[in-house]
Amino acid sequence: MPRTLISSGSPFEKQVGYSRALVDGDWAFVAGTTGYDPETRIMPESAAEQARNALALIGRTLEGAGFAMADVVRATYYFTDAAYWDEVGPVLGEAFGDIRPAATALIVGLIKPEMKVEIEVTALRRR
Repeated sequence: MPRTLISSGSPFEKQVGYSRALVDGDWAFVAGTTGYDPETRIMPESAAEQARNALALIGRTLEGAGFAMADVVRATYYFTDAAYWDEVGPVLGEAFGDIRPAATALIVGLIKPEMKVEIEVTALRRR
């Protein structure tokens, strides 16, 4: 089965050389996703709102590729400050509480100063 590149339509995908997601067989690999509002392209101030926006885009991306959030088997959370964990944890629990993927959280620097959270996931399609 050939691999399929999934685009969100962002001009940065071609410019930087990445895909919003890549599907290879029953696997979907969703790129690191930050929390810009999809309508306004403005980054919310709140780390929790950034996480909600990122998770919503991840959900739409997975759905468009024939997957569901319930198919997520691995999640990686990147925070620019450990203090955001307490704010974002409940949002992650809302999204993944029953799914419970293997997950890792890291404290990192992100490429834009307004970015507080980035999330990437791997999904395995259920048969």
